[in-house]
Amino acid sequence: MKIEATSLPGVLLLTPAIYRDDRGAFSETFNLRHMIEAGLPTNWVQDNFSISKRNVLRGIHYQIVQPQGKLVRVTHGAVFDVAVDLRRRSPTFGRHMAVELSGENAKMLWIPEGFGHAFLVLSEVAGFAYKVTDYYSPEGERTIVWNDPDLAIPWPVVEGGPIVSEKDRRGSKLDGAEIFS
Repeated sequence: MKIEATSLPGVLLLTPAIYRDDRGAFSETFNLRHMIEAGLPTNWVQDNFSISKRNVLRGIHYQIVQPQGKLVRVTHGAVFDVAVDLRRRSPTFGRHMAVELSGENAKMLWIPEGFGHAFLVLSEVAGFAYKVTDYYSPEGERTIVWNDPDLAIPWPVVEGGPIVSEKDRRGSKLDGAEIFS
């Protein structure tokens, strides 16, 4: 497995080897030895999975109570995946990085505690799987609005705009949000 740093310190891109033949493909999505060598968590408490259709935009989500680290990947389809640094004292505070994750490229993104996370579905449908380091905390969940001009995320939105939940539409702007110190 290839593990690369990104433009946000602590956020890592993991690319497993993909073995393809006339039957299909195989890739290893988790290997304890590789996680330990990379300094990544090895004690996951919850696995989550969502299926979304084209133009669904989920996020920018994070938990201020029971913060979660997330290892995210796409099982089928493709998404534009985004991590946002929400640590006020960080030199990269308010900056984001984005990568296309797909079932075809099998890439995974490690997003540590202190970061917000969002994704936009690029394919007709996408399966999105992620492991988290702490349990879901409804009272601790927060949302930054996806189109906050201070973040200037270049969402590849197609005609008609994204499909966003009411909760995500009501998200805070970064300058008024409860974030990490």
